[in-house]
Amino acid sequence: MVFSMLKVRNFRNFFLSEIIYAFGVGMSTVGANWYLMDQTNSTTAVGFMLALNVIAGFMISPLIGILTDRINRKTIIIWTYFIQALAIFGIAALFVLDEFKVGYLYLFSIVNGMGWTTYMSTSRSLLQELVTEGELINGNSLIEICLQVGMFTAGGASGIFYQYFGFEFILVFNAISFLISSLFIYRVQHKSIIRESSSDTFYTSFKEGINFLMKKPNVLFLGIAAIVPLVATMMYNVVLPEYVSNTVNGNSIDFGLADLFYGVGGFLSGLIAAPLAKRLSNRLTVILFFLLSISVLFALAWNHYIAILFLGSLLFGLCNSSLRILMNTTIMETVPKSFMGRAMSVWMAISLVLQAVFSPGLGILIDRFSAGFGFIFVSGLMLIGFVIFQIVVRGRSVNVQESVNQKCG
Repeated sequence: MVFSMLKVRNFRNFFLSEIIYAFGVGMSTVGANWYLMDQTNSTTAVGFMLALNVIAGFMISPLIGILTDRINRKTIIIWTYFIQALAIFGIAALFVLDEFKVGYLYLFSIVNGMGWTTYMSTSRSLLQELVTEGELINGNSLIEICLQVGMFTAGGASGIFYQYFGFEFILVFNAISFLISSLFIYRVQHKSIIRESSSDTFYTSFKEGINFLMKKPNVLFLGIAAIVPLVATMMYNVVLPEYVSNTVNGNSIDFGLADLFYGVGGFLSGLIAAPLAKRLSNRLTVILFFLLSISVLFALAWNHYIAILFLGSLLFGLCNSSLRILMNTTIMETVPKSFMGRAMSVWMAISLVLQAVFSPGLGILIDRFSAGFGFIFVSGLMLIGFVIFQIVVRGRSVNVQESVNQKCG
């Protein structure tokens, strides 16, 4: 049973740290999107804010990848949470002492982007060290539950808090959650695996990471396929404010509930993905979830009912979270621990570039036409991820067959 891993004290502290951090990020991200939409009525502005978020993450990703493979990963996480908390307290003070300024939200987006990139690279690398190879799929399932239940369940709370207390309250809550999360990660008794060649220069370390992926193109493209659901989720957040406001005529609470249902889907993925993969096979399960996700997004493009949006959000959350669980587990089984930080930073950088390119254009597309076109775009993005995955799987099959032929010869 997946939850049996929580009996281990170290993993339990890691789990609690993850879910509290995700809840804080989810509260502030949903609140910031709705606050900007509320003040400017511009999806383009929301897309630009997301672009700043991902550009900031992209700029820091090479450094974080190298540090993750050279410094205790637990230490990096603790300092990241502490610095983020201080920065967000400062931004909250700016909103309290001054009137609304778009620049303050853009500053928040930059801080959030740098923190999120650091979190994704270091926490996944630390997870790989905390569990055995046989526990990876259950560990990834629980972390996906953390991410979705924490982040997207926070969407429901964010809508209510925004309606009655304001965005400043959400920021303060966000900062406090980071501090609490750092206390739990501090309690994890763990010594990170440091590379023996830690005396290498930063450039040499980065080059080694790139060379590792270049020599293993199937691993590189598997990682790219794995980030497509993450990029699609970020694009979903660009589409959602306009979709809720004008397509289904909802309010901030409906907006938060749509994220909440995504979180419910994410929670279910943690219970369903691993058993289904054992029953059908990893490959068939990934194909199933890709095709279902593509179909759901395309159907939402023609919908005008809030209840259908909630159902679609739940299914989208189930599919995308399941895809991340299954493909991230394969990646962790394939990539050596000493390279995991740099490999994750490369994939995060690619993810951030895609988000930076797509999000402003998607915002303009939605402003010019409708949010339905946005969901068609996201559906097409998932289709590209499906095609990449199929190419990787077929490439692996060819390599295995060639190896068997050589041995037989």
